Amino acid sequence: MRMSHLHHYTEHHRYCVSREFGLSVIDGRMLSSVYQPMVGAFAISLYRLLFEHVPAETIGYSGVEQQRRLFMTLGVEPNEKGRKYLIDQCSRLEAVGLLQTCRIYVPETDDYMYEYELMPPLSPADFFATQHLTLLLRDKIGKFAVLSLREQFWNREPEEWSRRSIGKENISLPFYDIFQLNTHVIDYELEQALAEVASVRQPGMRETGEPAIGYSDIILRFPRESANRGHVEKLRFDHAQMGVINYVAHKYELGPQDLSRLLDEDGVFSPDGEVILDALQYKASQHFRQDMRRQEKREIAAAKVISIRAASAEEGDDSSAPPEQPVEMEYYVEVPPQFLSKCDIHQYNMMLRNEPYTRLLQTFFPGTVPGHLMDMFEKIDLNYKLSGEVINVLIHYLMTMVASGGEQRMNRNFVEAIASNMLVKQVNTYEKAVRYIRDQSKVKGKGAAAGTPASAGSRTRSYAKNAGRSGKPEIPIVLDDGSAGTVSDEEFAAMMKKAAEIKASKKSKAP
Repeated sequence: MRMSHLHHYTEHHRYCVSREFGLSVIDGRMLSSVYQPMVGAFAISLYRLLFEHVPAETIGYSGVEQQRRLFMTLGVEPNEKGRKYLIDQCSRLEAVGLLQTCRIYVPETDDYMYEYELMPPLSPADFFATQHLTLLLRDKIGKFAVLSLREQFWNREPEEWSRRSIGKENISLPFYDIFQLNTHVIDYELEQALAEVASVRQPGMRETGEPAIGYSDIILRFPRESANRGHVEKLRFDHAQMGVINYVAHKYELGPQDLSRLLDEDGVFSPDGEVILDALQYKASQHFRQDMRRQEKREIAAAKVISIRAASAEEGDDSSAPPEQPVEMEYYVEVPPQFLSKCDIHQYNMMLRNEPYTRLLQTFFPGTVPGHLMDMFEKIDLNYKLSGEVINVLIHYLMTMVASGGEQRMNRNFVEAIASNMLVKQVNTYEKAVRYIRDQSKVKGKGAAAGTPASAGSRTRSYAKNAGRSGKPEIPIVLDDGSAGTVSDEEFAAMMKKAAEIKASKKSKAP
């Protein structure tokens, strides 16, 4: 039980108890012999007290009472120490799967009330097949005591009977071979009345209200000549495997027909007939992604039709055009270099705020807008549902980044990464988009100052300072500073005199 403040859990708070089961003799023995060594006698007493809140012959909910009853019945003082102790005992029951506690906020009284939902103890077979519970019991009472306790719950079959179990054949008759139901008449009043008086969830329904896929839904659609037919027929009484299959179906939004098609593929079942969860999830993921791509294409095609009809309607009636939205000075962005000769900062920011992204892209290109760019922003508009002004700010940010000489290319993955980041940060207005690109520019500047790449998409190579140095000496390079061609008159006369002396000396040496 997670409790941030003890004032949220006092003897004055109200509570109720719910359960959907009854305790058998085996369940009582499991509580006293197996669960009590793990959680303690006081926790089991609390469990039995909560169980008795609902009459033994019924299931459902108890009446709403104050928690003062729990404190007084258990002999716990209603102070800080007693509250901590009761919370600890509830937490022990929750940890071993016997209790689930829910807190409900009541706005009328501005306070909380609690629901204690009891869970049945596991059967001996299920308990000793659960590794973490068995290890906890071993830590409490020892390994040999666990083995002895396990043997006490089973009566072995006679030796002469086990020899004959090899040729065992199930000759039991199914339900519809004995009983015939009148399925031609549907009694809607009976179904409605049963649903209204039901005090607990139906076992065939998920918590979200979505019906689970049953064995009959799969076997009716499964091909008889399939190699996996025998494995699927074994699922009829294997509720654990059906739970795994329903988990995958709920995760990837699969219907009975899709699920039957996936179970018919190779590699889904092990040779023993067990469902291989990883293989089934992989195939279901591929099916799910393929459906997503098809849905995207259908949405894009439908949106194009809607936009064409809307454009034709606007041509016929311009009175329905939305008014222009102003831009505050603090959210102005700088004008890119290619727009300096076309508009000022006020006009440019008004264009970013009010023009559709298709018109804005056309202003950046003198000719036709490249098709891949239009497709990228069309997907962001139709599938990601970014507003038009946010897409315009994104276009401004990308164009400015590319025009500034950065090494980042405007590819699909880079653009979609920024758009998805905007969605995660809930950038849905013009002002939030401007703040976002300013923050990104600051991060980029810090990364450049530290010698690190500004974004995850940029790929730069860094070399060690002395790595790859050649053994040849470095030759200094003489730079031309522009003064090499200017000679004064005195220097020119000295140069001519020196040249004459050299010429005269050569003539005197000649034979």
